[in-house]
Amino acid sequence: MHHSSSDQRPVDTGILILDYGSQYTLLIARRLREIGIYAEIIDGTASEPPADFDAKGIILSGGPDSVSETTARRLPSWVLDSKKPVMGICYGLQLLAQEFGGELRTGHSREYGKAVLELNTDGIPAASFAAKFAQLPAKQTVWMSHGDDVANLSEEFHIVGRTKDKVVAAVVHRELPIIGLQFHPEVHHSDHGKDILSLFAVEFCAAPLNWQADDVVQATMDYIRHVVGDGKVLMAVSGGVDSTVAAVLMAKALGREHVKAVFVDHGLLRKDEAIWVSENLRNLGVDLDQLDRHEQFYSALQGIDDPEEKRKIIGRKFIEEFEHYAHNHESLEFTHLGQGTLYPDVIESAGHGSGSKVIKSHHNVGGLPDVLKLKLAEPFRFLFKDEVRLVGKKIGIPQELVMRHPFPGPGLAVRILGGITADKVHILQEADAIFIKRLKETGLYDKVWQAFAVLLPVKTVGVMGDNRTYQWTCALRAVTATDGMTAGVGDLPMEFLVAVGDEIVRKVDGINRVVYDVTTKPPATIEWE
Repeated sequence: MHHSSSDQRPVDTGILILDYGSQYTLLIARRLREIGIYAEIIDGTASEPPADFDAKGIILSGGPDSVSETTARRLPSWVLDSKKPVMGICYGLQLLAQEFGGELRTGHSREYGKAVLELNTDGIPAASFAAKFAQLPAKQTVWMSHGDDVANLSEEFHIVGRTKDKVVAAVVHRELPIIGLQFHPEVHHSDHGKDILSLFAVEFCAAPLNWQADDVVQATMDYIRHVVGDGKVLMAVSGGVDSTVAAVLMAKALGREHVKAVFVDHGLLRKDEAIWVSENLRNLGVDLDQLDRHEQFYSALQGIDDPEEKRKIIGRKFIEEFEHYAHNHESLEFTHLGQGTLYPDVIESAGHGSGSKVIKSHHNVGGLPDVLKLKLAEPFRFLFKDEVRLVGKKIGIPQELVMRHPFPGPGLAVRILGGITADKVHILQEADAIFIKRLKETGLYDKVWQAFAVLLPVKTVGVMGDNRTYQWTCALRAVTATDGMTAGVGDLPMEFLVAVGDEIVRKVDGINRVVYDVTTKPPATIEWE
């Protein structure tokens, strides 16, 4: 994980989450922050807690390991020694059970998906924390994902919940502030999951509500001032939501004269987007240089079909452009390079948890700070996408700009399958613009997480007037999601899709067939490349 030279966090107290590799770990932090409590993730095997963070409670995430394996990740001794309240989720519960001499059954009933949790607090003393579970509905749907479960739990625990299959699903220690759950409260499918997390964080840990909208803005501004001091920032702007909001916030926090935003337009943005973004940035008080680099990017991509290769070329070209810019403007004496990196990217590059697999190379300009001898300034390295949007709205960035759908760094290069040409970019921009315009007109744009057109390297026969045509196929994709980790198919009305397809074929010279992608993630990814 590349830490900036002074890696102060935005606030110094909250809930600490130990990551044991669950794909849902990031969601735990997101849910707590939605409740209004700051939460941070560290590696589950960390030999000591972060020195400058006052954890009011500790949550142990789920994970793919089986506690009984010799290679399984273990609970660091400092967790229970700290005497802080602890909640174990799934694998986290099994680690706790192991600490207290419980036994695990492997594969007794592998549960994956929805299950019914039945809570029972009868006979539990009212003063006990376990009794607080009585505030929740006695029957609720929860999300299970495990191969092991707890068999003989020591007498030290109250069992407050089981599933219909009689699997132990919720336990509370009789003396110590320890809770274990066999299900995932952080996942949307758990009906009252947020209530359970709130019960733990607010009532059990007495964590302060320190992460409301204004706190987020103030903490991020303070963080920028702390990291940059009286330095000068070269801010990399890609045209996306994150770097756009970061540029405006930097200028507000440090003063316009301390931030120079450089927008490298690679010619792979959506129709008219480059003009629109730069106008907005200038109107919001950002000192911006826009570099038109269509030709250079198209020629570098000529004849390249492989998506990973396209990503690498675009990433490299970005770095070159910033290098040139910095060298040609040495008189400006930049001290920091600004980027819109988000918390999930930071966690993923740290290589624990959901990101212990290699993520696609995106153009957060990896090797650039070293080349330019600049320190990194990443105002959003502790924030999630929805928090960046919240900050954007708070500081006056137009709703339309802040609420745009996520867009890949390499832009349309990964939505044109096969080689890139200026002509194909133009065709795709036109088709995409029709789709997006129609979504906005019908009020469907905000109902989906992401929507876009893809140009396929498939030519099919069609009829236009009296002529046969032989032109490209365009695929439309719309997905519903809350975080991009999983995605459903956007349920767009058939007559809407037919109308969009009709308009695209009529107006876009080069496309004569339109199809709709109906695959979920998993098994497919959201983008096609």
